[in-house]
Amino acid sequence: MEILKEIEGKQSHDPLYANRRISRRSGGCVYVSGPIIVGAGPSGLAVAACLKQRGIESVILERSDCIASLWQKKTYRRLRLHLPKQFCELPLMGFPPALPTYPDKQEFVEYLEAYAGRFGIRPQFNEMVAAAEHDRAWGLWRVRSAGPKEGEETEYACRWLVVATGENAEAVVPEIEGMESFGGPIKHTSMYRRGEEFRGKRVLVVGCGNSGMEVCLDLCNHNAMPSLVVRDTVHVLPRDVLGRSTFGLSMWLLKWLPMRLVDRLLLLAARVMLGDTARLGLNRPKVGPLELKNLNGKTPVLDVGALAKIKSGDIKVYPGIRRLKCHTVEFVDGRIEKFDAIILATGYKSNVPTWLKEGSMFSKDDGFPRQAFPNGWKGECGLYAVGFTRRGLLGVSMDAQRIAEDMERCWKEEAKHRMQVPNCLYP
Repeated sequence: MEILKEIEGKQSHDPLYANRRISRRSGGCVYVSGPIIVGAGPSGLAVAACLKQRGIESVILERSDCIASLWQKKTYRRLRLHLPKQFCELPLMGFPPALPTYPDKQEFVEYLEAYAGRFGIRPQFNEMVAAAEHDRAWGLWRVRSAGPKEGEETEYACRWLVVATGENAEAVVPEIEGMESFGGPIKHTSMYRRGEEFRGKRVLVVGCGNSGMEVCLDLCNHNAMPSLVVRDTVHVLPRDVLGRSTFGLSMWLLKWLPMRLVDRLLLLAARVMLGDTARLGLNRPKVGPLELKNLNGKTPVLDVGALAKIKSGDIKVYPGIRRLKCHTVEFVDGRIEKFDAIILATGYKSNVPTWLKEGSMFSKDDGFPRQAFPNGWKGECGLYAVGFTRRGLLGVSMDAQRIAEDMERCWKEEAKHRMQVPNCLYP
């Protein structure tokens, strides 16, 4: 068996499974003495850095040709961190002090590149993991990746596998009746860059999360005529309260007060600063913003100017869509309006079920760990997950450190065991 030959070769020269990097090759099976991390976004980088600090080398497989490909290739230009930078730092390295409170897209990417450079993290790019499955006979994970060239495949074997593809691996594109007959461009926000191309056009943005609101604002700033589809209830909060970030203020209040009381205070501040959003077609959920986030991960919208445009009429609000016709949208309330383009701010989803062949840790339905935060980071047989907490980069940092600590413990126990057992017992 080819995998056995690879393992025996490694063991004969490396009895303690010392850390070392590997090089790509087509075909065959490559044994990795440390963990394989799938994904080179912030989650994968954070785990790799925490492991590196503990002397454990890892191999990162990344399907794109750069780190943080979602940030670099699938986000709009005006994007900034929605939370203050101190809540978005990865473990072991903070943001440069000179950066603003809310770094923009390019500043965040530069931070991630500096982070990878500081810890010597060099992902293997253009390797899309097609399948990963645990081989119980050998106690190893077998990971098969496809390279950029046709027929270029590599199979890896490792003891530990870290899933770091995150919550936003694939765009969610809803099925809307009549999409094929609309006639104008319909694109997901992952393909939207700036509003210049829509100058003077009537654009319908579907989805009222942070992305949908910001795209509408960007369209306004480029003299387009945006409208917003609000299909569900939504909490809109001011990004800052009395010069302090709403998120930071919430975290501070939660140290002293119960969550529901903090929610009431946040909603009171929102009512004073933003007014009654229901009058604008933005009905609030019955559950408070923090409690709702805790229950199902739904993030409140932190307003950066879109609400003022809604109040002024520059952004019109509509309910859900019933069907599309040629440059025409019929809404569920019976209204029919003309539009030149549609932008789908309908979010992203996990793609884990498409390539990870296991049934206990990850749900087949949504691709998230079955165990809720803070218990979803560790599975069976050396399987780990990072970036699935629904708590942003703060959750990523927490998971990354837990994984590194646990893996270091396992690593030391295995090394200790091998030192105690006579070498003649090993192949």
